[in-house]
Amino acid sequence: MPLVKTWQLIAASAVAGLVLSAATVSVTGPWDSGQRKAERDRAASWSRMGGVDHGSGRLPEAAPSAPGVLSGLAAALQAEKQAGNPLGEQAGRQPGTGTGEGTGSGSDALAGALRPLFADPALGSLRSASVIDTATGRVLYEAKPREPMTPASTVKIATATAVLAALGPEHRFRTTVTPGAAPGQIILVGGGDPSLTARKKPPAGSGGSLVALAADTAQALKAAGTDSVSLGYDDSLYSGPARHPIGLNPNVAPLSALTADEGRLNDSLSGPADRSEDPSGDTARAFADLLADRGIKVTGAPAKARAAADAEPLATTLSTPLGGLVERMLTNSDNDIAEALARQSALASGQPGSFEGAGNAVAATLASLGIDTTGARFADGSGLDRSDKVSAGLLTALLAKAADPQRPELRPVLTGLPVAGFNGTLRGRNSGGSPAAGLVRAKTGTLSGVNALAGTVVDPSGRLLAFAFLAANTPGPEGAEKALDKLAAAVAGTR
Repeated sequence: MPLVKTWQLIAASAVAGLVLSAATVSVTGPWDSGQRKAERDRAASWSRMGGVDHGSGRLPEAAPSAPGVLSGLAAALQAEKQAGNPLGEQAGRQPGTGTGEGTGSGSDALAGALRPLFADPALGSLRSASVIDTATGRVLYEAKPREPMTPASTVKIATATAVLAALGPEHRFRTTVTPGAAPGQIILVGGGDPSLTARKKPPAGSGGSLVALAADTAQALKAAGTDSVSLGYDDSLYSGPARHPIGLNPNVAPLSALTADEGRLNDSLSGPADRSEDPSGDTARAFADLLADRGIKVTGAPAKARAAADAEPLATTLSTPLGGLVERMLTNSDNDIAEALARQSALASGQPGSFEGAGNAVAATLASLGIDTTGARFADGSGLDRSDKVSAGLLTALLAKAADPQRPELRPVLTGLPVAGFNGTLRGRNSGGSPAAGLVRAKTGTLSGVNALAGTVVDPSGRLLAFAFLAANTPGPEGAEKALDKLAAAVAGTR
């Protein structure tokens, strides 16, 4: 039977954007998963003139957007070059070498602004901070920067860095259909695509489509003279417990390499939702229904099976490119994508696709990038597990690594960060008249008694700064979030 590919899933714009990304990422923002377009469109909606043709007969003007993530880095590198400091030479103290509060050379104003804000009781009894200049590595402010703390969802920065380093931003995950061992049997094989959807009208930016896969499978079967099959499904790519250690929870589905729409039992695309207890089985049953709609009778109920390793696929559907998945994970703090990408890091490193394998792989990959992981623990990929331990210094080191001109493959770590007052988990924070609105890009972290914020900002002097603030034993999320937002705004506004 012939190999059938779902070409319609591979949008030309996505391919073109990924081909050009390495050359243009220093002057543009996000990858072409929709975030950059969304920034332009929303910015246009705030202006009476920009970005929209209101019937004037004129071509629409370009709308403003959040600043490019590396514009500050380019300015800082040029300043360093003019000052005779070559790229790669560190100025001031190395990030995270201190154990108490301190500053690097030339950072008194920023330290003076941050120190009283960092003392806010709303940040609880245990705190860690790190602010560095990404171009030079100079420490601008730090307080217990190597203190391992529960990072909540800021651990997704580590998950993103590890999987991009392991696989690259253009990598796609495959969901396939292969012939089975029994006569008349086909097997739906999960490849761990967290963007797989069974919706007949796929959401914008979606990846693998069961609908398209069923259409191509039906076409291949009919071409071979087959109109009746039995259906098996193979979700064996992952191993270990499927249930997250937090147990049954609307924030994450049971972990399976074959899951459509994140196992959501409603039409939501992100956020908490009731989840399937059997995402693999539900995905296979949905696929059987889609085959039936296309004239292929499925006899019996779908059952678990193993596909032969050398089986030639009948049809294939591809995920969103990894760079886009990372952006979506960070912008929406998507736990299901995070856990899938942690497992993909494990598999790429030769580790089992389990919680333990993922933790080992993430730690090893970060260490291979030159990141000091002393005291760190990666118990999961999403940050839902309180056993995760990450320091503020580790987070700023990761952000600086993602800004490294020699590491363009890591750029989605920066471009996927929510923009203050604009999108994702920062949509309602540092918004309106805040000096950080539209400037701060940061990943939030929230668990009961744990609050964190880590990201980047171009400061008034043109430096691209990385910051991380971690707080534990906080008395309440609202006060802690306001305190963290004030810290981020101070980093954005202090020269």
